[in-house]
Amino acid sequence: MPEKADSIDYVMEKASGPHFSGLHLDGLLSSPPSSSTSSPAHRSSSASAITADAGAPKQPFVIGVSGGTASGKTTVCDMIIQQLHDHRVVLVNQDSFYRGLTAEESKRVHEYNFDHPDAFDTEQLLDCVQTLKSGQSYQVPIYDFKKHRRSADSFRQVNASDVIILEGILVFHDQRVRNLMNMKIFVDTDADVRLARRIRRDTVERGRDINSVLEQYAKFVKPAFDDFVLPSKKYADVIIPRGGGNHVAVDLIVQHIHTKLGLHDLCKIYPNVCVIQSTFQIRGMHTLIRDREISKHDFVFYSDRLIRLVVEHGLGHLPFTEKQVVTPTGSVYTGVDFCKKLCGVSIVRSGESMENALRACCKGIKIGKILIHRDGDNGKQLIYEKLPKDISERHVLLLDPVLATGNSANQAIELLIQKGVPESYIIFLNLISAPEGIHCVCKRFPSLKIVTSEIDVALNEEFRVIPGMGEFGDRYFGTDD
Repeated sequence: MPEKADSIDYVMEKASGPHFSGLHLDGLLSSPPSSSTSSPAHRSSSASAITADAGAPKQPFVIGVSGGTASGKTTVCDMIIQQLHDHRVVLVNQDSFYRGLTAEESKRVHEYNFDHPDAFDTEQLLDCVQTLKSGQSYQVPIYDFKKHRRSADSFRQVNASDVIILEGILVFHDQRVRNLMNMKIFVDTDADVRLARRIRRDTVERGRDINSVLEQYAKFVKPAFDDFVLPSKKYADVIIPRGGGNHVAVDLIVQHIHTKLGLHDLCKIYPNVCVIQSTFQIRGMHTLIRDREISKHDFVFYSDRLIRLVVEHGLGHLPFTEKQVVTPTGSVYTGVDFCKKLCGVSIVRSGESMENALRACCKGIKIGKILIHRDGDNGKQLIYEKLPKDISERHVLLLDPVLATGNSANQAIELLIQKGVPESYIIFLNLISAPEGIHCVCKRFPSLKIVTSEIDVALNEEFRVIPGMGEFGDRYFGTDD
């Protein structure tokens, strides 16, 4: 029975029109199990893939891009990569997995069909994608198109990433490869345009003469397109006419990918959990402050930068009222007025590291303190609290850089509620959260909002966040020696 596309076909013929009605992309995210054996020969050790929930690796988003030769697949891939600059993206080209020609085949290279499925080492391609999906890096072979063979001693290392783009004329041909993809894109370009591009590419980049290019096109390329490439179009979720020239289609694809990458599994379970969108800047700062070799000065500097981002994001969840002002040009600008009834509460002592960022964002803000101490087998006990007298009338930003078990947070939140603060008025700000802590807090206080910059893997047996950043307060205030 023919395989059916697992989602939708939408064709972007124009920048506007009926093709935009009823686009539903949610069904594109699916992760069928892989079923091929692995060969460790082409792997190298690397850090595990980003993890989403306790012990469960977060699968990368795999995009397949197919289409006829010189249809604009590479241009589409480049546009997607450029627009996904906030995420780690790697491109794996099917051309890297051409089989090297034998001596006999090399002598009769003009009779060899490079557009036939048998020209590719599909087993190694499968191994590559499965290895990257498992969070390991892979040594991708380098193919020499002039010598028609792979380099014997050099490879291109491809690291595990958030997004894997698999590009090639026949990446949809093998069902095992298709099953590894979350989204399948077919670039559909007019045959005359494709031929003109191929002539230009093969003569300029691959040192071939125009007669051999035309002969190969008529003898192999066009028949292979009709027999293998075009039939695979039916498996595509997205069909893009005109290739890279269709900016509207590419923009919609990128928006969909952004949505899928931005949705952490726990955010789907608890809508009140907000993880600020990751960028290379944020990931770089996390890399620095998590490094045990970083100096105290740098730890404080980059922690303060991250804290400021979390605080700014948390403030964005406060209620606002519309306000009009007159600009220096005499024009009226309609904007919003900041929430007036606001205060911060830090869980001593790590939470005090976040107070300066809050003061920098909110002039003259009142900040209270809660001290909770672990008392042996008796668990955590409230030792001290100093809060604004009118705290019941205020929205509260609760500050603690690390959410681990959630026990301290729950005690602090319970105290605020006892003081008359509505649960929905509390926004809990932290740099990193453990899944266990999120479960603990959100199940008990479903109306409270949590804003964090990253959700880590889990807690270890000592109830420390993994990979974590150690005892934040000791590192920040210099008392870890």
